[in-house]
Amino acid sequence: MKKMFIKTGDTVEVISGDDKGKQGIVLRVYPKTSMVIVQGINIITVHKKKANGSDKGSIVKVESPIKICKVMLVDPKNKCRTRVGRLRNEQGKLQRYGIKTGNLI
Repeated sequence: MKKMFIKTGDTVEVISGDDKGKQGIVLRVYPKTSMVIVQGINIITVHKKKANGSDKGSIVKVESPIKICKVMLVDPKNKCRTRVGRLRNEQGKLQRYGIKTGNLI
């Protein structure tokens, strides 16, 4: 398993594929498969069958997972995309920071 530098709630930008240039918030992270679900990115259409006699079938648009290598973190302060580094603070905990700007994330 690779280390994941993107967490739930981060704002990311798509750097390749059909949705290139779009930004969204990470809704879910799948570390085992190195994939993330981003709000409003990689939308697919799902056809739902009716489950009971009273329910109706429907067509729903949902977000599909996207590979982690296709997204890049957006620095919350400068609103530019950046790679992520980690460093230890005074208490010995690891903190993430933007390599391009040096700001803590």
